[in-house]
Amino acid sequence: MGSPAGTGTGTGLINGMMGRNNIFWHECAVGRGDRQRLLKQKGCVVWITGLSGSGKSTLACTLDHELHSRGKLTYVLDGDNLRHGLNRDLGFSAHDRTENIRRVGEVAKLFADAGLICIASLISPYRRDRDSCRAILPDASFIEVFLNMPLEVCESRDPKGLYKLARAGKIKGFTGIDDPYEPPLNCEIEIKQEEGACPSPSAMAGQVVSYLEEKGFLED
Repeated sequence: MGSPAGTGTGTGLINGMMGRNNIFWHECAVGRGDRQRLLKQKGCVVWITGLSGSGKSTLACTLDHELHSRGKLTYVLDGDNLRHGLNRDLGFSAHDRTENIRRVGEVAKLFADAGLICIASLISPYRRDRDSCRAILPDASFIEVFLNMPLEVCESRDPKGLYKLARAGKIKGFTGIDDPYEPPLNCEIEIKQEEGACPSPSAMAGQVVSYLEEKGFLED
């Protein structure tokens, strides 16, 4: 017996297509350039990626503080914080990780369009997902920062006790243990150990600030 009128699969598909076809982009009089001139800076996304325990959140907060002290408007999108709200419905399967990064990328794009320097701090283990976020940002305004810290260093820190749980088999699909991390191939900034020692948070933030200055993001 067929589906009742208006509830069949074909009807639903047609309605869905009609809905998408009726969505249009609306331009406003105030554009990205106007907002950037008001803030005296250029909007961009600083995307910090690396293993758990590599220092992403520490760098994000230190960079946030340094730029704020220079009178720059910033906002930090922290992966863990976002899972308390925007992404609270997502788990850690490959599909959910991809959707997690897609959502954060779209939010980061909006912040950059508003003229802010958006600092996104997430493991974001899959290269294709990070590249998808890069693709939606214009004018080379996606700045990928790779915290290239050895697994043994990250595991020795283990600030949240997650590596211990993963090694004990209590957490499945943990990046670096039983799920892969795909390092960037062409990141703008790579931060790693120097003579066996990790750079200080201020030194790491300074490296990012220098890049932003060189590329003109800290001026209108």
